This record gives sequence, C-alpha cells and structure tokens, in this order.
Amino acid sequence: MVVLNKIYTKTGDAGETALGNGTRVPKQSLRVETYGTVDETNATVGIARLHADSDLGAKLAAIQNDLFDLGADLCRPDMDKDAEAPYPVLRMTDAQVARLEAEIDEMNDALEPLRSFILPGGSALAAHLHLCRTVSRRAERLATDLATQEAVNSAAVKYLNRLSDWFFVAARIANDDGRSDILWVPGANR
Repeated sequence: MVVLNKIYTKTGDAGETALGNGTRVPKQSLRVETYGTVDETNATVGIARLHADSDLGAKLAAIQNDLFDLGADLCRPDMDKDAEAPYPVLRMTDAQVARLEAEIDEMNDALEPLRSFILPGGSALAAHLHLCRTVSRRAERLATDLATQEAVNSAAVKYLNRLSDWFFVAARIANDDGRSDILWVPGANR
C-alpha cells in the first residue's frame, strides 16, 4: 500500500526522478513523458466524469483505475527482472484490453455507421471525451516510440490503442447515440 506522509521530497530538484525500480532518470526522458501523458489522460477522464451518468461514470472510473495501473507498468522498466522485485510488479493484462473491446462493441451496437468524419464537440460530455481521446492518442504515440527503444508491455500499448477508440465511441453515445454528432463538411469554408 502507498503511504504519502510528505508530498514534497526535494529529490527532483536537480531535474531527475525515480522510476519504479529506483533508477533515476531525467524528468524529460521518454519513459517519464509517456507515463506523464497517461496521467494527463487520467485527469481529462476525471473532468469527463463530471458530465457522465452513473453507468458511464462507473466505466470511466474503471478506466481511471486502469490508467493508474498503466502508469505503474510504464514507470517500471526491465520487465525481465519482475520476479526479482521485492513486491509484485503491476503490469497491464490482456483482460483489461478485452474489457475495453467488449464495452466498445456494446456501445457501438447502438450507433448508426458513420458516413462522414465527425468534428470533436456536441454535448459537453462528448467534447470532454474527444479531449480524452486525443490525449490518450498522444500517450499511445509516446508508448510506441518508447517500445522502439526499450521493452514495453505489449498489453499496455494495446490498451492505449483501444482506449482512444473507446473514447470515440463513448463521445458518439454522449451525442444522443450519434444523432447530435457534428459532421465534417470537406471544403465548407473555401
């Protein structure tokens, strides 16, 4: 269990931070940037939850918990040394990815197929979910970049990929099951 008695430690004053395995790295390292963007995604989800009904709010709460799991996964490099850790190492699982896929399929069943791209917006909830989508896409780009340089749990990358799709479909649901989506009109303002 985490115990936070003191919030500031002064250990980052020189521009470094500790990863989950104790290794110190620059705060601008790609790994820190990646899990920092996952944290930013989580903050946008918290705002979206303010506008959600209880059912969607519960799903968003589960996603927020998953995003903490994801941050814990990404902040601990050296997956091959998980067994040596003095505590169980938290890693994302394919079951978390499968849950998102099932929820996407369930939500998407209520929607008419898209025949145009849509603009982010509509209801306040949909607008916030589109923001969640774009921030999670940035986290995914960072995670895939990190994976070209260091070992990254493949379930973590898959989760981020599905998550942005989840937010897209949920935004359509929030727009009266897609009936209030704002359609892109190519070249409308030429």
